[in-house]
Amino acid sequence: MALSDFCHRITAENKFTVYHDLMRVKVKHILLVSSPYDAWVMEEDCNLSERLATEYRGLNLSSPPRLTWISAPEEIPPALEARPVDMVILMSGLAEPELINLKQRIDTFVPNLPVVVLTHREIKESARLKRKNLDHCFFWTGDAELLMAIVKLTEDKLNLEADTQEAGIRNIILVEDSPSYISSFLPILYRALVQQAQSVIQEGLNQEHRLLVMRARPKILVAETYEEAMEYFHKYEQYVLGVISDVRYPRNGMVDPSAGVTLLSQIKQERKDIPLLLSSSESVNKWFAQEIPCEFIDKNSPLLLAELHRFVSEHLGFGDFIFRNNSGMEIDRAHTMYQLKLKLEQVPDDVFLTHCLNNDFSRWFFARTETELACVMRPLTAADFGNSVETMRTFVIDQIRQRLHQRQRGIVVSFKENDFDPHTDFLKIGEGSIGGKARSLAFMFRLIEQSSWLNKKYPNIDIVPPKVLSIATEGFDSFLRLNDLGYLADEDFKDEEVVEICLKAKLPDWLQGKLRIFLEKVETPLAVRSSSLLEDAQYQAYAGLYSTVMLTNTHPDIEVRYAELSTAVKKVYASTFFQSPKSFSRRVKLRTDEEKMGVIIQEVIGRRFDDYFYPAISGVAQSKNFYPFGRMKTDDGIASIAMGLGKTVMDGGQVFRFCPKCPHVQPQAANMQELLKNSQSTFYSLYMGDPALAPKAKEQEGALVQRRIYNAEPNGPISYLSSSYLPQEGIIRDTASIPGSSKVLLFAQVLNHGLFPLPEMLKDLLEMAEEAMGGPVELEFCLNMDMDGTNAEFALLQLRPMSSLSGLSTVNITKQELAAAFCYSKHALGNAESNDVYDILFIHPDDFDVAKTMEIKQELLEFNKQMLREERKYILIGPGRWGTSDRWLGVPVTWNDISGVSAIVETFTENLRVEPSQGSHFFHCITTLGINYVMVTNSNEEFIHWEWLANMPVHHKGQFITHIRFESPITIKVDGRTAECAMLRPASQAPDVPII
Repeated sequence: MALSDFCHRITAENKFTVYHDLMRVKVKHILLVSSPYDAWVMEEDCNLSERLATEYRGLNLSSPPRLTWISAPEEIPPALEARPVDMVILMSGLAEPELINLKQRIDTFVPNLPVVVLTHREIKESARLKRKNLDHCFFWTGDAELLMAIVKLTEDKLNLEADTQEAGIRNIILVEDSPSYISSFLPILYRALVQQAQSVIQEGLNQEHRLLVMRARPKILVAETYEEAMEYFHKYEQYVLGVISDVRYPRNGMVDPSAGVTLLSQIKQERKDIPLLLSSSESVNKWFAQEIPCEFIDKNSPLLLAELHRFVSEHLGFGDFIFRNNSGMEIDRAHTMYQLKLKLEQVPDDVFLTHCLNNDFSRWFFARTETELACVMRPLTAADFGNSVETMRTFVIDQIRQRLHQRQRGIVVSFKENDFDPHTDFLKIGEGSIGGKARSLAFMFRLIEQSSWLNKKYPNIDIVPPKVLSIATEGFDSFLRLNDLGYLADEDFKDEEVVEICLKAKLPDWLQGKLRIFLEKVETPLAVRSSSLLEDAQYQAYAGLYSTVMLTNTHPDIEVRYAELSTAVKKVYASTFFQSPKSFSRRVKLRTDEEKMGVIIQEVIGRRFDDYFYPAISGVAQSKNFYPFGRMKTDDGIASIAMGLGKTVMDGGQVFRFCPKCPHVQPQAANMQELLKNSQSTFYSLYMGDPALAPKAKEQEGALVQRRIYNAEPNGPISYLSSSYLPQEGIIRDTASIPGSSKVLLFAQVLNHGLFPLPEMLKDLLEMAEEAMGGPVELEFCLNMDMDGTNAEFALLQLRPMSSLSGLSTVNITKQELAAAFCYSKHALGNAESNDVYDILFIHPDDFDVAKTMEIKQELLEFNKQMLREERKYILIGPGRWGTSDRWLGVPVTWNDISGVSAIVETFTENLRVEPSQGSHFFHCITTLGINYVMVTNSNEEFIHWEWLANMPVHHKGQFITHIRFESPITIKVDGRTAECAMLRPASQAPDVPII
């Protein structure tokens, strides 16, 4: 495979996948043939097995091979038949012809099995010319490192062809024919390569990347003659990283005292850019090295290891990239690719051009397994850029920047203080789990990275994940230990008391340092979000129970910004011990101290309009629509969108709903007033202006402010998302530019006129995510664009599983049961047939006042506490949307207010007609627990018998809430497939129904 073909292949494939198949052939089992005395010396005196294992562990290599010893050549055949053997080592005093004959006998049992010789004595030159059938001969001095080098050399040879062709692995040619010198030289070279590779992998993105870099280290090819060396060079020329040659070895069948000089001179003629090293025990050969020219090391030097390290580091590209001027003086250096990008912006033109034309950049990238980038750099000439050094420099920097971004997409990258790249998509601080929400984000990043078809289908839309810094649960554990806060899991504090305690506590020093470094390079608005172990989990999701804090992150003083960020992190930690998650834990029978909190610091996606920052559209899309209407089907999904930040959608505010598969089928309002009343009237944004003039906002929400639609910036999204209501004509037109009209957010330009392909994109994403997650999913997203739809940007913010309808038990509602029902709906969520509820808490329409929903919430909290004390579940019935953050749409309860509920019923009143909220965190938690959620519309088929409820004996009456209790259980039947629900009167209250 040509190098250009390989570069195309590695570009098309997943960034690391090709390296997983490297080094397929491993030496796992070695058959050692030696005299009993030699075996005893190797094991007892040299302790060979243990030292070999120690060498492997010390270099972080894979498992060491197993050694099996036999004492005589006659035992070789049965030993080969007894078990698979990957290599044979002959440690023998046999004469050369006998060794060659023994190799031939071994080949009859296992053809091409590697066989090497360990000898205590030097082999004469004449004998070395005759042992062509043996793989290699080594001089044994009792050094376990030699055995490690022999194994690695054998593995390199066995994997050479496949790894070079599959992944373009670099090769280093070592030309040496003396067993004693090979035996001393090879361990030094392998240790140098492995140690240099380990220094390179410190910049690895994650553990997988680091291990693959180690696996992709250059291979060593040992040649013992001039012809063998030239054959290696010509066959693998485009993959040769460097050549190290002795001076004296065979050429044309005879020992040539200057063969090495001839070899390196010939290679220098053919390829001037390949680093060459001449090694000799005769210092006079240094003069020949200068003539070639090439590097030189003296084999007798006490600094041999250091000089070899220097050659590998500086000339083969394994160390820092060293910028040198024309006189060879070092002027700067870069340890990582990110540092190289920064340094390239500063080095003088002549230095840059010299390194570029000498292929120094490509060699450095090859050593780091960045083959794609190296392929781009290698053929560059100044003429390619019109002899403009600045144009050439810009190109090189852009290529590095693109590669840095490309290789980390879809990967959780470890945060490094001294090499933090702010353009990295997903960073992780600390050890331990990143939590459920971060796990979903990381999976979503990987999913996007592997779905190249998305970019091809939507070429004019930048599909981006928001940049994320994840603080793993180690930060939470350290925070609790440092401040001795473990008692918060058991004590019953109010939420505000928990926040106060945590704000007085101190973050661990190591976390403080990393967050400060993060803020030095990141000045965009941030959302500090929870990511607990169980958040967004498949079956017991704690979604929506913890805190999120929005930060503008704009103050010129970094200490002020750090104080804001650390406060936000502490508030998220504090929310672990709030009443709502504690109640949820009790409901699902988990202990609070089992929960651990990760934190996500996420880039806020949006654009600035005057003093405010927000996206054009935020939304939630679900692959299942539990309340389909018209020609919609449950599997068609549903999306809820709003202008501005996503809090409107997530908290159950006024949003616009549509089906991605049929966006033109939209809910029909009873009249124009109802449509206007239910359309979005407020939106959320971040205030970015003068802090002294900042509008007041809830403390927990930081700089987040809620504003009226009519106050939106006229140059912002309102200009192309809204329609115009003309009161004189009583009609709505799909444009916002009509003077004297009122703006109504109906998103007509997007849904009806193709300004942005949102429905189709959501349909594709939901199908892709549902297949990847193995079940129904919910997506959070936002988008930005200009007025004409250009500069479009679509961001996926979150992916979480939904409750599935698969495997539901059959629930049938008969006509007799329908006649006995006090509540019936065709808009029910859940699947149940239960007979364990005896209590109903309801708010009669006559007792409901939309202006007093906060008082209703407080009264309901007291009822709920009493029901929990009695360990009794109940049905909750009342007008409006339960759990909304907008008190004018319903009662703004939290989970803690209703944690004992078994089923929830939403009803209409003449003054309060709202759609069900399928997109809020509150609703997601309810459905996760399997609590039935029912909406009774004003359809003629659906009903709730208020008169019957009002006539039942009252167990307890509050100002707004009535509590009734029965001696017999209430039967609740919900058919998840048809979304039907019937709640049957207790047996003692059921009407007489004739048997048909």
